[in-house]
Amino acid sequence: MGRVFTFKISLFLFFPFWILNGYATTIVVSPVNQQKVISNAFQQLKDGDTLIVKSGVYQEGAILLNKGLTIIGEGLPVIDGENKYENLLVEHDNVRIKGVVFKNSGSSSFTDIAALKIKNSKNIVVENCRFENNFFGIHTINSSNVSYLNNELISGMTKGKPSSNGIHCWKSKHLTLKNNTIKGHRDGIYFEFVTQSLIENNHSVGNKRYGLHFMFSHDNLYKKNEFRSNGAGVAVMYSKRVHMVNNLFAENWGNAAYGVLLKEIDDSKIENNVFHENTIAILSDGANRIQIFNNQFLKNGWALKVQASCSDVELNQNNFIGNTFDLATNGNLVMKSMDRNYWDKYEGYDLNKDGIGDVPYRPITFYSLIIERNPGTLMLFRSFFVKLMDKAESVFPSLTPENLKDTAPVMKKIKHLTNDSVFSNK
Repeated sequence: MGRVFTFKISLFLFFPFWILNGYATTIVVSPVNQQKVISNAFQQLKDGDTLIVKSGVYQEGAILLNKGLTIIGEGLPVIDGENKYENLLVEHDNVRIKGVVFKNSGSSSFTDIAALKIKNSKNIVVENCRFENNFFGIHTINSSNVSYLNNELISGMTKGKPSSNGIHCWKSKHLTLKNNTIKGHRDGIYFEFVTQSLIENNHSVGNKRYGLHFMFSHDNLYKKNEFRSNGAGVAVMYSKRVHMVNNLFAENWGNAAYGVLLKEIDDSKIENNVFHENTIAILSDGANRIQIFNNQFLKNGWALKVQASCSDVELNQNNFIGNTFDLATNGNLVMKSMDRNYWDKYEGYDLNKDGIGDVPYRPITFYSLIIERNPGTLMLFRSFFVKLMDKAESVFPSLTPENLKDTAPVMKKIKHLTNDSVFSNK
């Protein structure tokens, strides 16, 4: 049977409570001015023990945790970095942190200061925590089997204070990022040399650069996420076997903005996503063996820009509705397949009533080719001369690539139930 007793450290300090249950110990701490109660408790506890942190503000400088503990906050206690320190550094396996606020980390142009840093560790869970006004929110280094669940990370609130990435992960594997909200950071989520990981149902909104940034990260899945109103959208670069499914990419506007940038990626899938009101929904450069199917492209400037450096791209069973340009390229692009898409600009007919157009559809217009070579001609958009050129090219194609055509365009919008539910919930 467990025993509960109180140990008095000092008459004027704090009263931690030890709860002994078998071989595990629980300490309960409350904030006391000028006292490092959390750091002192870490020294007293052993692997497998628990620290309960009561509501209040704890200003203890840079705190180091090098034991496998469970930390539970009651009433959202605040670990305050005072705009000078890294709030908490974890360098041990088997740590769980729940219900804590990490606030006001320091910032630096030379070191990666974070509100919470996980380094050289495994089997870590961080859940139901809040991160406010930090440089890096969470920084993960050389770790595995780490889960970030139901956290909120908001930065950029203090004028003049720099902000870096919300959840930054480097050289790690088997990570799970689920149900997090990230706002106001440089990149919402950043992966570099991260493998075999899951990013699911996160809301990365209003970040200054990318909502999600992949670099040299293979065999990852991200699904059911919202990436909205970020500076440049989402970038997936120098990676292999990335699966992107059931995400919303919306309202990423700007001269260099897109829903998704695919830069030198191979053997990946983009399926059941919604691309809504982006300057460019998908910009693909040096992408090989990419499957783009069952997506909705709605009211974008360009639905797809696929550079001639890409190869073996499959574009099938997508909806293209209300886009200014459905497809553009800069050279002799060859697609592996482009069939059974719905194009709202298609003016063909279906005499045998099988739901498939009787004549192919060529989504690349003469005007879009001119814009690729001379961007300034965009000012002529919607002019009578442009409409005349496009109509003449559609009747007697001479400059548009002969092989870029949908040989079996569908006559009615494809119903994507998963997509519709994803979009309607945002």
